[in-house]
Amino acid sequence: MQVKQLSVLALAAGLLAAGAVHAKDIRIAHVYDKTGALEAYAKQTEIGLLMGLEYATNGTMAVNGNKLVVIEKDTQGKPDVAKAQLAAAYSDDRADIAVGPTSSGTALAMLPVAEEYKKILLVEPAVADSITGEKWNRYIFRTGRNSSQDAIANAVALDKPGTQIAMLAQDYAFGRDGVRAFKGALKNARIVHEEYLPTNTTDFTAGAQRLFDSLKDKPGRKVIFIIWAGAGNPFKIADLDPKRYGIEIASGGNILPAMTAYKNLPGMEGATYYYFGIPKNKVNEWLVANHYAKYKSPPDFFTAGGMSAGIALVEALKKSGGDTNTEKLIGAMEGLSFDTPKGKMVFRKEDHQAMQSMYHFKIKVDPAFAWGVPELVREIKPEEMIVPIRNKR
Repeated sequence: MQVKQLSVLALAAGLLAAGAVHAKDIRIAHVYDKTGALEAYAKQTEIGLLMGLEYATNGTMAVNGNKLVVIEKDTQGKPDVAKAQLAAAYSDDRADIAVGPTSSGTALAMLPVAEEYKKILLVEPAVADSITGEKWNRYIFRTGRNSSQDAIANAVALDKPGTQIAMLAQDYAFGRDGVRAFKGALKNARIVHEEYLPTNTTDFTAGAQRLFDSLKDKPGRKVIFIIWAGAGNPFKIADLDPKRYGIEIASGGNILPAMTAYKNLPGMEGATYYYFGIPKNKVNEWLVANHYAKYKSPPDFFTAGGMSAGIALVEALKKSGGDTNTEKLIGAMEGLSFDTPKGKMVFRKEDHQAMQSMYHFKIKVDPAFAWGVPELVREIKPEEMIVPIRNKR
């Protein structure tokens, strides 16, 4: 009897020892534009990512006993730096998986690095269609929305017969992919002009005049649609009085500081990826409550995206049993459904783009808020949006 008890104890000790050997850190590299023009967006993503990991692990920051370790890398918003930082994360820091970056141009430079090292890059929040389109490879997943999702959702508000649209966008991947997707989404409205300006533009006067000239003599509804990210305030063109030509200004959602300009545009319609007051689900309730508690402010546009990425990683790791083998993670992530502050997202198998809801809004002025408040017109469900598959898989 004593020998049997000793054997059982020895077996238990052996199992515990084996468990201790197999427990390991899961290393997540956040490679993002920590400094540079999109720093404000990047900070929100960082906060959201950590909150997502916390939420999905019930505060343990571990999956199957394996501790989650987040390593930060700054791309500085520069494609060459981004490539080097991601390579260093995979090789020197032994990252199992990477998340980021903020800029679309930076993201496109990083895609081949993930393929070279055969490790996953979860793109959040870079938007350009080509990331999960022409430039995609099988190691790329994205929780962030793409340009087509933005465009299709915004077309809901503007795609009416007799509408003439002039586009104002930044002259780089985000702006040009955004315009291309918007054009592809329109069925009734007509684009009459495309105005691309440098990302560091501060004086929009000359561009505005070209936009006005392209629309002022056109019949029907006339709209300038703005696709812009980061520094500069293209909404200053409203100060040049486009209303004298019967021209409206329209745009999609943005971060709260940028939406202070929307307060001068009551009634403006568009579509947004996220606004903290719109989604009604337990994940968003947790995010709003905990963000207010910690930061004394509501979560913003990219905070929700970062949280979605964190949740997706944890759910994928749970599904793989904590195994960080890339092929097992790809198998776990393709078709993965997971809850986010926006509701349910699903990674599409064909291109690993997260299919998700968007929100048609109308701007309301509320003296309680410093920004124009996007009031929900209706939720645009994923199944309503025919998002093209543009990769070469």
